Amino acid sequence: MLSDFKAFLTKSNALALAIGVIIGAAIGSVVSALSADILMPLISLALPGGNWREAKTVLSTSTDAAGKVTENAILYGHFIGTLLDFVIIAFVVFMITKSLLKPAPAAPAEKTKKCPECMDSVPEAAKRCRSCTAIFVQA
Repeated sequence: MLSDFKAFLTKSNALALAIGVIIGAAIGSVVSALSADILMPLISLALPGGNWREAKTVLSTSTDAAGKVTENAILYGHFIGTLLDFVIIAFVVFMITKSLLKPAPAAPAEKTKKCPECMDSVPEAAKRCRSCTAIFVQA
């Protein structure tokens, strides 16, 4: 059973996926710290009130027998802050991915010719059309 598990890890991409998840979580925490500790204080300077993450619209309030006040509110400041965190994290991950993954060089275009019967495009070296099976006369 242990050998089957080892074969699964080495033959499939499970190990690469696990490493990717771990690195992704680490990058997420670093970018979250960057967002919360560096960018958000700067953003809050530009916004009125400074403590905009606690912005809310109170729908109703109630007081229980012990005198505890309970608010039913829409916490739109928290939602906007979380959305902004997501956009920042997604942008940083995009930039890291873009810098690390270079596009593969394009394969050279294959030379083609047109079939005189069906006008389909076939490789230059073809002796027979793949669409209509017409035989090409070699020059």
